[in-house]
Amino acid sequence: MTITLHGIGIGGGIAIGRAHLVSHTDLEVAHYEITEAEVPGEIARFDAAVRATRKELELLWGSIPENAPTELGAFLSLHVMLLNDHTIAREPRDIITEQRCNAEWALKLQQDRLLEQFDVIEEEYLRERRTDVIQVVERVFKALAGQGGGQYVPPDDSRERILIAHDLSPADMVLFKEAQFAAFLTDVGGPTSHTAILARSLNIPSVLALHNARQLIREDETLIVDGTAGVAIIDPSETILTEYRKRQASHVADRKRLQRLKTTAATTIDGSSITLLANIETPGDLEQVRANGASGIGLYRSEFLFLGRDDLPDEDEQYEAYKQVVEGMKGLPVTIRTVDLGRDKMPKWADEEAQSAPNPALGLTGVRLCLAEPILFRTQLRALLRAGAHGKLKLLVPMLASVSEVNQVLFHVEQAKESLREDGLPFGADVEVGGMIEVPGAALTITHFLERLDFVSIGTNDLIQYTLAVDRGDDSVSHLYDPFHPAVLHLIAHVIRSADRMGVPVSVCGEMAGDVRLTRLLLALGLRSFSMHPAQMLNVKQVILKSDLKRLSPLAEEISLAPDADRVRELLLSAGE
Repeated sequence: MTITLHGIGIGGGIAIGRAHLVSHTDLEVAHYEITEAEVPGEIARFDAAVRATRKELELLWGSIPENAPTELGAFLSLHVMLLNDHTIAREPRDIITEQRCNAEWALKLQQDRLLEQFDVIEEEYLRERRTDVIQVVERVFKALAGQGGGQYVPPDDSRERILIAHDLSPADMVLFKEAQFAAFLTDVGGPTSHTAILARSLNIPSVLALHNARQLIREDETLIVDGTAGVAIIDPSETILTEYRKRQASHVADRKRLQRLKTTAATTIDGSSITLLANIETPGDLEQVRANGASGIGLYRSEFLFLGRDDLPDEDEQYEAYKQVVEGMKGLPVTIRTVDLGRDKMPKWADEEAQSAPNPALGLTGVRLCLAEPILFRTQLRALLRAGAHGKLKLLVPMLASVSEVNQVLFHVEQAKESLREDGLPFGADVEVGGMIEVPGAALTITHFLERLDFVSIGTNDLIQYTLAVDRGDDSVSHLYDPFHPAVLHLIAHVIRSADRMGVPVSVCGEMAGDVRLTRLLLALGLRSFSMHPAQMLNVKQVILKSDLKRLSPLAEEISLAPDADRVRELLLSAGE
């Protein structure tokens, strides 16, 4: 019987193959009391399990093949750092001592505490890092149970297989290194999970968040995976298979044609030039940026240097990372965002009151944190300015809500320059300073920001969330997170028009920039600079090459009068979407 499952589509494209199931045995956590005399031995057993897990992860990290996605090493390194953090490696020892309980139970209690903290995090990417905590803790559980990780032996026909799992960790991905599966299906995961990011990097069609795929699908069962539509079809009929084989062939042909666009200028039919920039997380992403012909880096998320570690990266470590990206782009512009974290997301800095903040997204985050932690901010600014001596670097400040914040940022920049002069260190004196427009209040009063900033970038992810009061990570309301909502489009159009009128460069660096459904819409609103994940770039370029701004211009006025998102979609369809 044919069954169709719906989830989150990642990677695009279509895969047809037979199922290969991967099991992750759930370990039942026992709870029993121990005597005071047994406490040292139980702590020693826990420490031995942590050491064994650390050794296992480090061996896996060292065996990553050269042709693996750069993200894989970064994610596995994050797991090693999480394991080394005192919250996992040390605090269960205190629970064993205080409660006189077995190591497994102490670890479970500590995991529950950590997951409660992650549950209140508003920013989607960081909230999904709770999965990393679970995956690391599970490996320690297995070590305590004497179930160390064994070598995975992939099937000989893995290229024709679709991997099915409840979840996939970075360590799992290394164990699967010898296999090149046609697609992935998982019960859990979101658009910014590790599995999703790796699937995009590998250009593998995948569907996540299927909830019960692992239970419904049997080994060797025929499957269709549509990564574009987010659909998995179990045991399809011959008629369905024939249709999807045609779609698959068409998609493969389209991908080959897209590669020819790498060196083609992003120019509309009527001759307007559009700038396509890339969003990156680590210096290792540069290869993919170059492979897709980006005109520069529109967003380098510097907070990845700060995640999953006990200590803060010092000035020299940051400088080397930033310099690597700037030099790697060989004169093309590189926009680096200052650290965009909240105190609830960095337990080492946060006091107990900050950790229990009821709504962290409205608290000390983005530029607010930077201004509240001037030493951290000044250290990063010095590193950024020093990297600016090696190429065209721009500095992007997140979460601006008031002009007074802009003034404070510019003051800190000047102070950082002065300190570098005193130390005799070279730096980029002409580094431009821009701001992210992701708070509705900033969008509404944009002209005051444009008077002080060299450029602005619209962060649509948070702008939508704040404008519509919708947490897109909350399944019960995520359907209300809608980039087509007229209120969102009014704010974006207002920022673009104001920036153009005042001669200040403006771009969009949120998910809207890489969504081909929205490319013509953003063009109609006047956007001429897009920044997105490198894998999305050629698809967006293809839409741009087929767009006529003269035809799209009247669309902007019609959209401004649209009463709801459905009407906006209708207008886009009539314009050729």
